[in-house]
Amino acid sequence: MYRLLRAPLRPVTYSRWLHLCVPVLLLAVWMFIEPAWPWAPLLIVIPFGFVPWVRLAEGLQAQFLLTPHDWGAPESGIGTAPSAGWNDRWRTLLWLEIRLVVAGAAMFATTLLPVLTVELVATALGDPPAGDAMVPMSPPRWAAALLAPVPLIALIGVVVLLGEMITALARRLLGPSASERLTALEARTEQLLERTRIARELHDSIGHALTVAVVQAGAARAAGDPDFTDRALSAIEETGRAALEDLERVLLVLRESAQPPSQRPTLVEADRLLESARASGSAVDAQLTGPVATLPGAVTREGYRILQEALTNVLRHCGPVAVRVRVDVAPERLLLEVTNALPERPVVTTGGGSGLRGMRERAALLGGKAETGPYEGGWRVRARLPLERIR
Repeated sequence: MYRLLRAPLRPVTYSRWLHLCVPVLLLAVWMFIEPAWPWAPLLIVIPFGFVPWVRLAEGLQAQFLLTPHDWGAPESGIGTAPSAGWNDRWRTLLWLEIRLVVAGAAMFATTLLPVLTVELVATALGDPPAGDAMVPMSPPRWAAALLAPVPLIALIGVVVLLGEMITALARRLLGPSASERLTALEARTEQLLERTRIARELHDSIGHALTVAVVQAGAARAAGDPDFTDRALSAIEETGRAALEDLERVLLVLRESAQPPSQRPTLVEADRLLESARASGSAVDAQLTGPVATLPGAVTREGYRILQEALTNVLRHCGPVAVRVRVDVAPERLLLEVTNALPERPVVTTGGGSGLRGMRERAALLGGKAETGPYEGGWRVRARLPLERIR
C-alpha cells in the first residue's frame, strides 16, 4: 500500500508509463487503417524480431525508460547488444509481441479510467452524461463525488503493475542469455585474477625493496663505519631503483598499456636478489644448476617472485643470517629452496603480511606446490614447479 501511495512521486512511474505508451502509436495508426483487424500489428512486428539491431534498440529504450536509475550499468539486467544468435532473435520476437499486448492493455486502461472519472465528476456537479455512459447507473451526487477519485487511483495501480511486469519481462527477454552471463562471469574472474596478480607484484617487489632499505639503514647506523655506511647507501640506492622499475611495470598494467609479460624480471636476474641480500649482511650460499635461461616464461617469472619473497622474509623476520639458496632446473620441473638459520633473538616486525600465502598461490597457479616451515633448526621455503604442462 505504501508503495502504491509513493508511486505518483517516483519519476520511474512516468518513464515506465511512457514506455508502455510507445507501441500505442502503432496500434492507433493501425486502427485508422483497418479497425476490423486489431490483431494485425502482432503479425507486422514478426519480421522485425529477426533483425539483430532491433534488439539493440529495444534494449536501449528499455534501459532508459524502465530502469533509468541503473542506466548503463550491468545491474539493470537489460542487455544493449544486437542479437548474437537465433536464441536472441526468438526472445526479441516474443518481447515485441508481449509488448504490444501489454501496450493494448495500457491503452485501454488510460482511456477508460480517466473518462470514468470525468463522468463521475459531471454527475457530482449535477450534469450527468447523456447517451452511452460508462457508469452503469447514475449514482447520487454525493456517491459520485466519493467515487470520482477511485478510477484515478486504479489507473495508478494499473500503471505501476504493468510497469513492474514489463520491467521483469525486459530483464528476462532482453537480458543476457546463459552463455552471455557465463562469458561476463569469466571476464569478471579474469579481472579479479589480474588484480590479485598486481597486488602480489606490488607486495613482492616493493616489500623486498623496503625491507632491504630498512635492514641496510639499521645496520649502517649500528656499525658507525663510514665505509660500511657508503656501501649500505649504495645498496639502498640500487634496490630502490630496481623497485621503481618494478613499480612502473605494475602501474603500466593499471593504465591498460602494460609491457609484455616477458619484460618482467626472471630467474636469469636472480643475482640481483642475491647481491641485495648479501649487501644487507646475510651470508648467502647460492647454487643454480641447470639451464635457467631456457625455463618457460611463466615459470621463470613466478620463480623469481618466489625467490624474492623468500629472501625478503628472511631479512624481515630473521635479519642478516646465513641463507642457502638452491635452484635446480630439470627436464620435468624447477626446484627452488631457500633455507635460513633462525636468529638467537626474534626480530620484531609489524603487520601480518601475506608473503607465504602469495608464494603458495603463485606455485598453485602453475600446477606446482610451495611448502614453508621449520627445517633442521632453521626455516625453509621449498617450491616445486612443473615444466611439462607449461611447455
